[in-house]
Amino acid sequence: MSAEHAHLPPGVEVIATLPDAASRIPAGAEARTVRVTLSPGDPGAPPHRHPGPIFGYVTEGEILFELEGQPPRVLKAGDAVFEPGGDVIHYQGGNNLPDAQSQLVVTMFALPGTPILTVVGAEELAERRHLRFTRP
Repeated sequence: MSAEHAHLPPGVEVIATLPDAASRIPAGAEARTVRVTLSPGDPGAPPHRHPGPIFGYVTEGEILFELEGQPPRVLKAGDAVFEPGGDVIHYQGGNNLPDAQSQLVVTMFALPGTPILTVVGAEELAERRHLRFTRP
């Protein structure tokens, strides 16, 4: 435990911090807390983007997570997740477990009235293919 968190009462734990978070939040944004529950093997939403940054936590199971420009990774219960939103494509956010439910809770900072996500079409995916991480 770091010295800055030593004063916390029993049962309170800081899972993750996001330095300079305020600079990432659009002016006039609202905070939306969203729970995503995925049934066993659920691939999640198709490639999409979010209108603003997301910061959250995997509460159960394992999530296969991939953002544009980053390698896919498995987030397990207890892992924090950050997504910048905006122009960045979220390629994968599916349940990595074939036999158990997975869940994450995120807080999204976005302008009121904007959709939670916008699916990216095949044409745009093809145009941005060079930005997706590829294994060497």
